[in-house]
Amino acid sequence: MSGRVVRAYAALGDSFTAGRDSVDAERWADLLAAGMRRVNPELRYENLAVDGATSGEVLADQVEPALALEPDLISVICGANDVLLATRPDVSGYAERIEAIFSRLREGASGAAMVTATAPETWHFMEMRPRTEKRLIKATTELNEVTRAAAGRYDILCLPIAGHEALSDPDTFSADGLHPSSGGHKFVAEQAAIVLHQHFGIEFEMEG
Repeated sequence: MSGRVVRAYAALGDSFTAGRDSVDAERWADLLAAGMRRVNPELRYENLAVDGATSGEVLADQVEPALALEPDLISVICGANDVLLATRPDVSGYAERIEAIFSRLREGASGAAMVTATAPETWHFMEMRPRTEKRLIKATTELNEVTRAAAGRYDILCLPIAGHEALSDPDTFSADGLHPSSGGHKFVAEQAAIVLHQHFGIEFEMEG
């Protein structure tokens, strides 16, 4: 497959996609959309992601607005807040919600290219108590296993953020050690464009 031109792109998720500590124009999904808009100036794009959103909130508040855009490209990355904001992470509940998200998106946009991603399982630049870190690593590892399996069932490309070498680069992160910096957003956009072109044939003109 080659030369696929995207007509409409919907980005769903939490602060990873919505952005934090960065202006709107620097968010990775915005940069990705800009690269597609240079190929297709008529591109319709909405970043529906919300800082702090859980998978339940993505399911309740973002899925239907995304489908209303009639997208042929969808990115949906969530779940980190199900772990980070919970004293006792509910991975089984996440499994039900991500299944519902993927099922509805695939039902409503059957021909769309869809992409998700795993969540980091290590945090090099964020201070945590050892017990807290152990709990988060265990829960996030389980969450990623769920995400990969669900993505496979619905023919959704899963980007391997967990274990990526960029997670060891402090320039990738903002001051909180958790969210992407402006450079981190740019890196994600560039890498996503490469993978989306290789996997789906989507055309981009990214800035250098």
